[in-house]
Amino acid sequence: SKMPIIGFNLDKINVEKTSAIKGKIQIKNDLGITDIETEKITFGSEQDVLKLNFKYKIDYEPKLGNISIKGHILYLAEKKEKDNILKEWKKDQKLPNEIMPLIFNTILAKCNIKALTLSQEVNLPPHISLPKLQPKK
Repeated sequence: SKMPIIGFNLDKINVEKTSAIKGKIQIKNDLGITDIETEKITFGSEQDVLKLNFKYKIDYEPKLGNISIKGHILYLAEKKEKDNILKEWKKDQKLPNEIMPLIFNTILAKCNIKALTLSQEVNLPPHISLPKLQPKK
């Protein structure tokens, strides 16, 4: 089995609580690829990898705070697959369906954990519900 994701890096992290948490809160999530470029790396031998830049954002409405994370994934692909990904990206800023779940799930797994930690730092509520132990009746 090949592991096409060979790097995951965060480039910018921002968390801010803008007012006291009260009343009904709405939490909006946004995740997207912002750009795809080619990067040369030495990985055994020198080869081209795709650098997929992403943004991950959580907004606490009404204007209570936000968390925003920017980063990139390094994706190792055969030339044919790489050309195909770049072609689809140039055409309509989308990832091919074959790699979309892998890329998005990787970003979500890493960023959700990071966002939980960040929300605790500034006393924002967790953006995903954490498992709780229910007392026995």
